[in-house]
Amino acid sequence: MVSSRSLLLLVCTVLVVGAISGSDARRQRRPCCVAVTRQDTSADVVGETYRQQAATPPCVKAIIFNTEYGQLCTDPNAQWVKDLTAKMRKE
Repeated sequence: MVSSRSLLLLVCTVLVVGAISGSDARRQRRPCCVAVTRQDTSADVVGETYRQQAATPPCVKAIIFNTEYGQLCTDPNAQWVKDLTAKMRKE
């Protein structure tokens, strides 16, 4: 059976791909998050880096982590995200 974590990662990936394919072909844009999760998925994060994304429609404000499944779009206001980014900045 599919875990909720795997399903969430799949949904985030689909949303990112949807944002890419819906963009204007004349302008090449970096993939962006159009939705974020608040669910603590810190166990899935790999590496010690993250990326901040500004809210520029259709993209939303997000902290993006890498996982073995791809990029994970997270809510920058979620406490677990704040804790993990603070830990990464110290290392």
